[in-house]
Amino acid sequence: MGRVIISEETCKGCEACVLVCPAKILKLSEHLNESGYHPVSCVDQSKCTGCASCYRVCPDIVFEVYR
Repeated sequence: MGRVIISEETCKGCEACVLVCPAKILKLSEHLNESGYHPVSCVDQSKCTGCASCYRVCPDIVFEVYR
């Protein structure tokens, strides 16, 4: 089982991670961060596999992934 930590204030909401997540546990938040973007959030941490696909595709390095 994995765990993902997201820096919501750094996220620009590009959705690249949402598209590549094999567990489909990432989605854009309804709230805006301080920069005016809808950041990504994890909807079910228990389903994270720790694959780090989100980390590898993110242009802003907002993820920390642990296995």
